[in-house]
Amino acid sequence: MKMTGNTVLITGGATGIGYSLAKYFHERKNTVIICGRREEKLDRAGNETPGIHTFQCDVSFPKGRDALFQHISENFPGINILINNAGIQCDIDLTKGTSGLQGLMDENNEIRVNFIAPIYLSAQFLPLISGKENAAIVNISSGLAFMPERATAMPVYCATKAGLHAFSLAQRKQLEPLGIRVIEIIPPMVESELNIEGRKKRNMLKTPYMMSSDKFVEQAMAQMEQDTDEIRVGM
Repeated sequence: MKMTGNTVLITGGATGIGYSLAKYFHERKNTVIICGRREEKLDRAGNETPGIHTFQCDVSFPKGRDALFQHISENFPGINILINNAGIQCDIDLTKGTSGLQGLMDENNEIRVNFIAPIYLSAQFLPLISGKENAAIVNISSGLAFMPERATAMPVYCATKAGLHAFSLAQRKQLEPLGIRVIEIIPPMVESELNIEGRKKRNMLKTPYMMSSDKFVEQAMAQMEQDTDEIRVGM
């Protein structure tokens, strides 16, 4: 896969894996656009890495996805790579019945952000990406899609990532005739702001098994460059 000269949109690109991906592509002379919900995080990313383009929106809602699509269509019509990276993770206690589903009751929940948003964004941006050289949709899933028993405190997160894995397999077959590669990147535990309060409770802000996001992206991109469609790192 050609790693230069692309126009790359990264959802959730202001922190963690998303920001490391943004830096990686920017350093290789790609046009990089990141979006996210928090303006202060986007501003910090833009200031730390001048040249990255930022756009504030919430991709878990149709209004946010529509605004993002309009912005990209008008300003970056050459987009050829969409990276579905935005994600959230919540602790959910199934032993408490419906009262334990508080995080799932929020409008901005794991199902909307981790699963529904990538499906709709992939469909929405398909006409823009289709026919472009080096066209690709990249879905960031998780090693927990395959090992939910190692993270039973986050059952819905694991389920959404397992769903994204299954979706990526079918999406790859369907989009192959259009010349669009579908790449799934499967991270291990990576240093990030994901479920920071849950990690604090379990004393897991840093463990021997945790990778930095920059190191993870460096290894993942080496596989992407070799045209690997299902990228696993650190497992």
